[in-house]
Amino acid sequence: MPRILLVEDEPAIADTLVYALKTECFEVRHALTGQSALDHFAAESPDFVLLDIGLPDMTGLDVCREIRARSQVPILFLTARDGELDRVLGLELGGDDYVTKPFSPREVVARIRAILRRSGGPGNGGAAAAAADDGGGLLSLDEAGMRVACSGRPLDLTAHEYKLLLIFIRQPNRVFTRDQLLDQAWEDPGAVTDRTIDAHIKTIRAKLRQAHPGSEELIQTRRGLGYAYVP
Repeated sequence: MPRILLVEDEPAIADTLVYALKTECFEVRHALTGQSALDHFAAESPDFVLLDIGLPDMTGLDVCREIRARSQVPILFLTARDGELDRVLGLELGGDDYVTKPFSPREVVARIRAILRRSGGPGNGGAAAAAADDGGGLLSLDEAGMRVACSGRPLDLTAHEYKLLLIFIRQPNRVFTRDQLLDQAWEDPGAVTDRTIDAHIKTIRAKLRQAHPGSEELIQTRRGLGYAYVP
C-alpha cells in the first residue's frame, strides 16, 4: 500500500483528497504546515509527497527544497497560482508534476499513479536488469530499474528527468523539439509549457556535471530547433 504524505492547509481540500486517496487504497498522512510535513517525512519516509505550494509557515517550494536535499521521492505540487514562474520554479527544484486548483480528486489520483509507475513505484528500487551502455562510454541505462548512471555513478533523477534521458539515449544524435519531448515525457503535455523542458534540461546537465565534469555537454542545444544527445 503506497504511503502518501499530503501537505495541505485547507481542510475542505484536504478532506476530499484524503477520502479519494484512501478509497484508492493509499495510506495517507496529512500535514497542515511545512514544518509538520518535514517532521512526518523524517519519521515515516513516505513513498509520495502531495504538496501544496501555499502553506502558512513556509512555501511548498521551501519544503520541496528541504526534501530534495535528502531524498528523490516523487513530489506532485498542488497550487492555486497560475503563474508560469511558480510552475517552472517548482519543476526546477525537483517537483515531478503539478496540478492547479480547482482540480478533480480523480485527476490527482491518476497523476499519482502515473508518476509512481514511471518512477518504479514503492519498493521497486531494487529491480535488476542488464545495463545498456550509451555507446559513448559515459552513460549507462538500466530500464527495469529505471536508473541512469554517468561514469558508473547513479544519477538522482526525478521521473521526468529520467524519461527525458531515456528518450535521448534511445535515439542518440537525433534533434528533438521541445514539443516532441513534452509529448513523449508528459502524460498531459498541454498542461505545461516548453520552458518546462528547458528547466529539466538545466537540472539534468547539473547532475551530469556533478557526476562527471564535462558530461553535461552530452546534451546539446540546437538553437531554434531543440536538443540532441550526442555521445
